[in-house]
Amino acid sequence: MPTMRIAVFTGSQAGPPSHQHAAATFAESLARAGVGIVYGGGHVGLMGTVADAALAAGGEVVGVIPQHLVDDELAHPGLTDLRVVQTMHERKAAMADLADAFVALPGAAGTLEELFEAWTWGMLGLHAKPTLLLDVDDFWQPLLTQLHRMVDDGYLDGRRLDALGVVHTADGLLEFVAQYQHPERKWTRTT
Repeated sequence: MPTMRIAVFTGSQAGPPSHQHAAATFAESLARAGVGIVYGGGHVGLMGTVADAALAAGGEVVGVIPQHLVDDELAHPGLTDLRVVQTMHERKAAMADLADAFVALPGAAGTLEELFEAWTWGMLGLHAKPTLLLDVDDFWQPLLTQLHRMVDDGYLDGRRLDALGVVHTADGLLEFVAQYQHPERKWTRTT
């Protein structure tokens, strides 16, 4: 049984070789540290790279995938545990329940959507789990620039941005998670 599980959000496309290498190294390092991975259950793209690397290192990999993607033959056949759900909403809820923290590796619109939902749920007090970015080749720097603009323009509380971890390695993620202190809820009832 792993000491903790990290939900990994990443692309169904492979991306450049440097991203593939970083994803594999990251997943292998988590597995060797006894950390389980929860992810979208696919065998394609960086998702598949993460699963394969963690499994090869003896790690636990739990996939959560909607039935329509199983029907499209996208499910990874060799996971520790594959949970089939009906909808994308159920997938994200199950991943959130199974995970102790969330990390986004490079990806596209689906990765962003999962990242922002997990981060927002934390802001709203639906969980108190860390949310992080694995910044491979400065992939997330343009997004961070936009997030800083949101703070500067008064749309985002700086404490929320400070609570979003930016790391480059699995060790960096584990250190951030160990020291994480969740900010107070965004909205609280006043008397």
